[in-house]
Amino acid sequence: MQVVEEAEPSDGFGCGYVQDLSLDLQVGVIKPWLLLGSQDAAQDLETMKKYGVTHVLNVAYGVENAFPNDFIYKNVSILDLPETDITSYFPECFEFIEQAKMLDRVVLVHCNAGVSRAAAIIIGFLINSEGLNFARAFSWVKNARPAICPNPGFMEQLHKYQECSKKANGSINDHK
Repeated sequence: MQVVEEAEPSDGFGCGYVQDLSLDLQVGVIKPWLLLGSQDAAQDLETMKKYGVTHVLNVAYGVENAFPNDFIYKNVSILDLPETDITSYFPECFEFIEQAKMLDRVVLVHCNAGVSRAAAIIIGFLINSEGLNFARAFSWVKNARPAICPNPGFMEQLHKYQECSKKANGSINDHK
């Protein structure tokens, strides 16, 4: 059972504090080939098989890969701190996600709780690959996995990343 206490929404995207009291096997399906979850889901073989996972992007710090012989893993140790530059990890994470997509495989992106780091990576990926604005990308991921709540530093960096992407790509698609 998860207990959710509402935090004060300072930016219009209210996030609750999730106290982890039990296994969290809920997997957010962002796209049929792109999933978001916690370390619990990544360490549950039945859940992994149920979703057809072939690739795992582990962005947790200090979480071991449970099934190294069964899945293709990429580990990117990211600290869940507001001062961590999450965008510096985007290129290698996005490349791994894109490789799985091009091979028609299914990639699970996870951190410890599947709430901050992994969610920020996927939001950034949607801004980059789908041309979505921050609000639309956040909403898409939040709908797939309601527990998400990137830390305030990651939220700020994602807003800035959207602005940089908009300048680089000419526009951001609000309608996808």
